[in-house]
Amino acid sequence: MKFSLIGRLAGVVALTMGLAACVDMTEEVQITSETTAKATMTMVMGADIYAMMKSADTSKKEDKFCGKEGETLTENADGSATCVAISEGTFADLKFDEGDSKPTFTVVSPGVIRASFPTKDMAGDLGKDNSDPQTAAMMKQMFEGHFITIRISGKAVTESNMTINGDKTAAEIKIPFLDLINGTAKLPEELYAVVQTN
Repeated sequence: MKFSLIGRLAGVVALTMGLAACVDMTEEVQITSETTAKATMTMVMGADIYAMMKSADTSKKEDKFCGKEGETLTENADGSATCVAISEGTFADLKFDEGDSKPTFTVVSPGVIRASFPTKDMAGDLGKDNSDPQTAAMMKQMFEGHFITIRISGKAVTESNMTINGDKTAAEIKIPFLDLINGTAKLPEELYAVVQTN
């Protein structure tokens, strides 16, 4: 879920007197059949922090924003940047950045799949280092007003503990980053949706 990268970003911001980072992230799993899905992770980084990340001397490719294999970087006209990573195939073949909130898939009945994200470790490294008041203040400034969105989509969503959209093709939840950092996010043990594939 890229939480380790976000933790590193928080460190960069703490060292640079706290610019607004404008980081938003969306993780979508689209169920395409009884055995396959498409996972799309989209991360948007504001112009100020992206300029800093770009100029930082990162020798490891995986430490760069959008530097891993399969990630596509778009530099936007306003100086911000969007990173999109797509993984498609059988449930077992789907690639997720980290194992902290990897979804699970269960066949409920023929043509019906239950997809779920465990929430236990969703905060990842975000909340670990904010005991220092200055770091905590920087984290607040960086992530205030920004969200992680979890979305499960498919032909028809029949049940979910997230919000189902009007045409019943997706269920999603927007979680404020600050709630994850502060440990105040009121989340069930898992976020799930039941999707018809036929």
